Amino acid sequence: MKTITTLIALLAIGVSGVGGGSRVIPHHRVNGVGRVDLLFSATSAPSVVSTSPLPQSPPLPRTAPRRIVSLIPAVTEMLFAVGAGPQVVAVSSFDRYPPEVTKLERVGALLDPDVERILSLRPDLVVVYASQSDLQTQLKRARVPTYVYSHAGLADVWTTLQKIGERVGHKQEANDLMWRIQRRIDSVRQRVAGHGRPRTLIVFDRESLALRGIYASGGIGFIDDMVNAAGGDNVFSDVRQAAVQATTELILARRPDAILELRGDPMSPAIRAKETAVWQSLSSIPAVRNNRVYLIDQQITVVPGPRVGEAVELIAKTLHPDLFK
Repeated sequence: MKTITTLIALLAIGVSGVGGGSRVIPHHRVNGVGRVDLLFSATSAPSVVSTSPLPQSPPLPRTAPRRIVSLIPAVTEMLFAVGAGPQVVAVSSFDRYPPEVTKLERVGALLDPDVERILSLRPDLVVVYASQSDLQTQLKRARVPTYVYSHAGLADVWTTLQKIGERVGHKQEANDLMWRIQRRIDSVRQRVAGHGRPRTLIVFDRESLALRGIYASGGIGFIDDMVNAAGGDNVFSDVRQAAVQATTELILARRPDAILELRGDPMSPAIRAKETAVWQSLSSIPAVRNNRVYLIDQQITVVPGPRVGEAVELIAKTLHPDLFK
């Protein structure tokens, strides 16, 4: 299951492993797979965060862009969530949420942006990845303004939300949304405070039906931050990088209390059962022995967008079901 979940970890640089069987992943290995943007794009359950234009929005500033192209699903969600959906004219090949994006033009993605099509849409703002240096150069030559996106921790979601909201003329809506999301996460933190924190292996990519090619969250990044807020301790919190490629030997050595697999694609009950069962080969791990292997197949857990509050709550309910009865 080689997907771009790996890209969540690092967009522009390689992924370094840690001792005990992990290894360095070259940059082209991380970003050069065909399904690179897949995990950002899976269909997910409806969110409680409204992505419809907010009622009684003030008129747009004269300088606000009217023809936005977004190549980043997380930012696309933000644009719609703050009420800038009508200003968006095109999105990436992998945008799936909110439903309104299905009616918009597709202009490629991280690895294959369609510059000609982008320019034909006469955009007055293009949202690009920081790693898309060639695209940035071409847009600069064409005198098309850009918003350069990069993500790291959960706090960067707030920063991006505020900056993009102000850039597109929806500063107040973005600030209001940010505070609502933060309050939701704070509520989760308060609920799990004082309770046991399972040492959690957070897997965001591996081969299908096998414990090979396992990519896990390191101690940096929004996935690590979400699990921490949800009342779990990352078994690789000491590894100061966004992603770790871990062997089964390394996982055995870390002895997680819980295993949390985050998938962007929905799974059937039969597939879920089979994917969970592969962990039985590591039956000495407390997580496996105590039936604490969890697969969450919702896109909200892998996209650093306006639905992160819902994602934190979902992870908390998974790790601490007794606290949410």
